[in-house]
Amino acid sequence: MKFRLIKEKNPVNDEYKVSFIIKAVASGLFIGYVPFASGTFGSLLGLLIFLIPGFSQFHVLAIALVICMIVGIYVSEVMQKRYGDDPPEVVIDEIAGLWATYLIGYLIFEFFFKAKTFDPTFYFSTKVLFGVVGFFIFRIFDIVKLQPAGYFDGLKNGYGIMMDDIAAALYAGILSPVITHFLYYRVLIRIIG
Repeated sequence: MKFRLIKEKNPVNDEYKVSFIIKAVASGLFIGYVPFASGTFGSLLGLLIFLIPGFSQFHVLAIALVICMIVGIYVSEVMQKRYGDDPPEVVIDEIAGLWATYLIGYLIFEFFFKAKTFDPTFYFSTKVLFGVVGFFIFRIFDIVKLQPAGYFDGLKNGYGIMMDDIAAALYAGILSPVITHFLYYRVLIRIIG
């Protein structure tokens, strides 16, 4: 198990230039340049996009994740040439990881909690609850780096940058629906009636 709470900034290679578009995409509209907890802020952007009406539908989320992965591998590779290995400026991996958490979570809901009334696709209160729980659980697993996330984190390329967050999403995607289900039926349903 690998554990990395804070990504250290690497020396910048001033000789290698990165286009404005690649910087904007890789850094989640420049959120990656926040001087602290850029991964957490990147995940927060992923949560806010998830909360947009219609985005949380399974097929929309799946297509967005595939596009994010393909683009993310490319832009991460380019950003490494300027900012070094697994740069904190790159947060597209956190966005993709959080969306993968939600996608896996939907499958868990579908297969194991099907008979229940909880549906984060249609009810905003349940979508927010699932989104927030998934956000925190994903951040924990992204920091802890259980295998195979630790293996992918050791790869020094765009594929490794993206895949370590997808590996963390596997764990978070299984655990977050269980916790969300418990919180919904034990706490939230009593509050919202």
